[in-house]
Amino acid sequence: MKNQDLERPEVEDFLRHLADERQLAANTLKAYRGDLKELEEFLTGYLGKSTWGWADPDVDRLAVRAFMGACARRGLAKRSIARKLTSARTFLSFLHLEERIPSNPGQTIRAPKLERRLPGHLSRADVDAVFEYAELQAKDNTLVGTRTLVIMELLYGSGLRLSELHESGVDQIDQAAKQMRVTGKGAKERIVPVTDAALRAIDRYKPRRNDVIRSPEAALLVNLRGGRLSRRSIQSIARACLEQAAGSRGLSTHALRHSFATHLLEAGADLLAVKELLGHVSLSTTQIYTHTSKERLLRVYRTAHPRSD
Repeated sequence: MKNQDLERPEVEDFLRHLADERQLAANTLKAYRGDLKELEEFLTGYLGKSTWGWADPDVDRLAVRAFMGACARRGLAKRSIARKLTSARTFLSFLHLEERIPSNPGQTIRAPKLERRLPGHLSRADVDAVFEYAELQAKDNTLVGTRTLVIMELLYGSGLRLSELHESGVDQIDQAAKQMRVTGKGAKERIVPVTDAALRAIDRYKPRRNDVIRSPEAALLVNLRGGRLSRRSIQSIARACLEQAAGSRGLSTHALRHSFATHLLEAGADLLAVKELLGHVSLSTTQIYTHTSKERLLRVYRTAHPRSD
């Protein structure tokens, strides 16, 4: 975790705290590190000296607001600025709790107001087209083709995050119970269902995987050399399927997770159940998927309400 670009030991202490105590994912730690490095660089210029410390009285609310203003002038999106403010607040709160600074200067600063952004997702027709294409790739019975179908089936059929699929091993799948154990954000484990279609795809893929693997208990998804398939490769494979079958719309692996949630809710699934399946901590995070069409809502009303005729 040591990084020579960060000269002040408080940042390293904070990152170690996040890794050890809160068990945040490596990508989250990387984001915090990048945000705090930017804050350090800004403050050095803003204060006009390189010898400042976090307890310096000039590192105040105005300084943190000035940092946000500088981010805005660089053309960063409101969502990115809000994330950087959250990183600064969390870090400064840590220093305050550790009694290294007298107060948290970022505590009362308001984040930019964000628009509620609906996640990209596929229509039912798009999903059918995507899996028709993936099935076609698997028919060649090659490692690449059968692996592509497994990737698409688990991302959509089980609603996995990219990181969860990337880190999965064969031993995490219970084919008899039709379920899978995954490790989500914050190193939290959960059990997700696995569809019959996904199990068939895995059965077709396993012989090709066994031809190249180095260890029978290795990663579920492997490359041609038998090593774990990279996140970037999984993303590229999924994106290619989406572009070939559903049109080039810039959708990523997350579009399949979004579609998983959206289609469950459209079919009448309970919001709390979908929350558990997705591994969300907050129900409000799951509620973003409740963007069902007005036509469907009217159809439900006309079917269910006794005075709708």
